[in-house]
Amino acid sequence: QVQLVESGGGLVQAGGSLRLSCVWSGRTFRSYPMGWFRQTPGKEREFVAAISWSGSSTDYVDSVKGRFTISRDNAKNTVYLQMNSLKPEDTAVYYCAADSISYSGKRYDSEYDYWGQGTQVTVSS
Repeated sequence: QVQLVESGGGLVQAGGSLRLSCVWSGRTFRSYPMGWFRQTPGKEREFVAAISWSGSSTDYVDSVKGRFTISRDNAKNTVYLQMNSLKPEDTAVYYCAADSISYSGKRYDSEYDYWGQGTQVTVSS
């Protein structure tokens, strides 16, 4: 079993920055590809960013390209989401997820089998 714990969310003004962290623990035999998703009330969960198991490959939804950066430190069992130039429409609960089957990051939440509890990000205008 793998456990994921997110942190780093909070309230920030538009144009500001936040860095989310996701620490994984449990019985893992290798580093897994990881993804960040977000969800607002009444809407489906949305893909934000993904990173391969080694960190050599990343993927982003168009709306965050150039503003968000996903990275990882496998020695610390941690994946990060650096969020710059935040906009009110970035307000959501952000979730990290792990894919125990693949080696590259995927865009579909059905590809991921472990999820964190989420961290709230609120961007005020």
